Parts: sequence; C-alpha cells; structure tokens
Amino acid sequence: MAAYSFSREPKEVKFISTKNRVIKTKIPAPGTIEILERLDKYESRSMHGQLPIIWDKAIDYNVFDHLGNKWIDFTSMIFVANIGHGNPHLIAKVEEALTKPILGCYAYPNSIRADYLEKLLKFAGPDFEKAFLLSAGTEATEAAFKLMKMNGQRIGKGKNVVIAISGNWHGRTLASQMLSDNKAQKFWINYEQKDILHISFPYPWVLEGKNAIAFLRETLESIESKEVSLLDDVCGVILETFQGWGAIFYPKEYVQELRSICDINNILLCFDEMQSGFGRTGKNFGYEHYSVRADLICCGKGMGGGFPISGVIGRAQIMDLPEIGNMSSTHSGNPIMCAAALAVLDEIETKDLVKESRRKGQILHEKLAEIRNKFPKAVSGIYGKGLIASILFYVGENKATFETVSLIVEKCMEKGLIVVHTGRESIKIGPPLTISDDALIEGIEVISESIGDVYHDYWS
Repeated sequence: MAAYSFSREPKEVKFISTKNRVIKTKIPAPGTIEILERLDKYESRSMHGQLPIIWDKAIDYNVFDHLGNKWIDFTSMIFVANIGHGNPHLIAKVEEALTKPILGCYAYPNSIRADYLEKLLKFAGPDFEKAFLLSAGTEATEAAFKLMKMNGQRIGKGKNVVIAISGNWHGRTLASQMLSDNKAQKFWINYEQKDILHISFPYPWVLEGKNAIAFLRETLESIESKEVSLLDDVCGVILETFQGWGAIFYPKEYVQELRSICDINNILLCFDEMQSGFGRTGKNFGYEHYSVRADLICCGKGMGGGFPISGVIGRAQIMDLPEIGNMSSTHSGNPIMCAAALAVLDEIETKDLVKESRRKGQILHEKLAEIRNKFPKAVSGIYGKGLIASILFYVGENKATFETVSLIVEKCMEKGLIVVHTGRESIKIGPPLTISDDALIEGIEVISESIGDVYHDYWS
C-alpha cells in the first residue's frame, strides 16, 4: 500500500483565531513547498510523508509555523513532549548543565547520571533495581532482547526463543524489526529468525466474546505445535504495552495469565513502554493497568521531553548479566540528556502530571464517545487510556478507505489541529499532559467537525 501523500499546494481555508488556534494564511502556508522541496533534494525520503507544516517553534501544547499559524498539538511530537513543548524547567536544567561545561563523558562516571538513575528507579517502583541508559527507543529494545537471551542461556543452553505479538511495533534496528512482525517493513532482512516467534493480538473484534485466557492458551499451543517448549526453549515474552496503531490495550486477564505462564516456565516478561511511559496513560508506566509485575521495561520518547534518551529498567540479577564493558554505548547516560530527563521527572512530580493525565483522560474519552455516538456509521471504536486514544473507522466496501481517514487528518490540520496520521483506519491522539482542559475540548470539537466535513464530501 502506497503512503498517502498530503497536498503541498496552498489552499484557501477558513481563517481561525481563538485562544488556542490561529490560522491566518492559506494551508499549507506559503513558503512551505520550497522548504519541503529542499528536504526532498537532500534528505532520505524515509523521513518524509508527514503533514506539510513547517515547525518553527513549539510551546506547551501549541505548534507554530514560520508565518505564525498556531496549532493545537495532539501528537506531543509523537508522544515525546509529555511535559509540554519547550518546557521552561527542562530548558533551565539543560542550560545549567551546559555551563559546566561537559557535553559527554562516554561511560566514565558523572554525578548527574547517578542522580538521574536514582530518581528514575524510584519513579519506576520497588520491582526495579537497575537501569541501562541509551539514546533511542530501538536501542532499548535491542538491549532488552539481549538481556532476555542472556538470562535464558544462564538457565539452560537451549532457552533462547523470544515470543512477540503480531502487530506490535518495537523499532527499526535488526532485532527490533524482527520482533515487530511487519513483513513489509522487515523485507530487507531477507531471512526468518527462528528464535523469534509471534502470537496473535487479542483484538476485541477477534475475541467477540471469546474468553481472553482461552485465546492466549490457543495461540501458545500454536507455538508448542512447532516443537517449541515454553519451559525449555522460551526465554522471554515482549509486549508493546498497547497495540500501537490503535492504542488498543490487552484484556487485563490476558496479561495476568501470561504473567502466570511466564512465572511457571521461568520466562522474562518485558514491556515496551515507549509510547505508554512517563504518565501518558494515567499511570507512571502503562503496564501498571494490568496489575502485574514486569521483569524488564523499555522506555524512551517521553523520558527526555525532546532530548534523545532511552533505557531498560529491571532487576539487578538481569541487568548485571553482561560483563563490565559488554553493553556500554558512547552516549549512554550523556550528562546533558540526564539533566533533561531529571527535569522531566521533576515536572511530572511537581505538576502531578500522572494524576492530570488520568483526569484529562476522562474528559478526552467522554468527548470521543460523543463522536462515536454522533457518527455511528463511520466510527467503529474508541480505544486508549489516560491521554492516549484512537478513533477507529469502518473501512471496506461501501464504507470509508484509508484515504478517507487521511483526509480527516488533513482537514484537522486546515482547522488548526495536529493529530497522528497512522496511514490506516485509525487516528491517534496524544496531547501533552500539560494541555489545558479548554484546548483539549476544542481539539476534540475540531476532530468532530473534520469527520463531518469529510464524510459529507465523501458520501455526496
């Protein structure tokens, strides 16, 4: 399926001026196409395809272009700006760190790394004792993959298989891509990794009243039918805390049963918390919604508030499996990144952003339910928790297409709202946890208007 191509030609749109939105030019704004063409010329096209907005600055929950148009941001820079864009406390802490000056120190000790690790582990909770810091989420997934394998080898020579969930997304590097099970994305690998196996995700429409625990056991039986023993061969299971493209959580009993199976068979249970960590779902980490213990969690995105830092957190017994120097990295625990990440935790704590995410999440999901009721023939479901949500649309014969959904995203942009374009039958929503109630409600109203506009045009 070819990627949807947003129009670059400036279009006359209704001018808007509210407290939270300003649209005062054609959209895309004049001058946008020239900058996009320069990027086309000099940059790998894999970076392209997003909404044609030239980001000039971003403050709290707003994004501004080079001509002063102002959007409500329902993407948080794709779930990075949990504490708001350009957070003043974060900027101040980074500026303070820069005055040292120390821009990096490889794996040599520094005090700010010690400060951050101590605060991070306190935030993660008593089940976790140590962490390993990196730069990007996909690196964290790779490190967790290595740790699960090493722990399996510690137990038994053949305990080397990792189970992942079809449709989950874990990154673009080798192991991360193989764990993700997206055949179109990983065609370049050109071989099947026999030590990575996938089981089906328990979508609500797949279960259709079927017992979630029975569904899990059936999918695991499909693994065992390949002569793979959970006890003797499987070292780890990795879950994206929710199915990324649709913000769809697992049934709670499904994950609790999986935890029990992992305990019985000496298997590590790892959660990929890139999108769901640091207050996004109304909990410190999203896996907490399942009331289970995690052996490892991979985190990134909201961890640095806009600065590149990621990590794996776990028990000391697992985290200390690699020998000294066996799992270090040039920028692991970079002092500037640690200063930024410390500021993120400060803001989450002082502004009580986990609680705020929970409270505002109720507003978000109540308003989205109204959209579903308003467009019952268009909207098939609303999913998510806290300040992460998705709207799923019916697609297929005599219904919408993926292109229809893309048009809704484009219409939102023209009205002063940025939402996540997934390229399929969903729109994702994840504003900064600092968003005001009125901006949150205004943004949802824009989505409702945009659906009405597109479906009116589509059906007429």
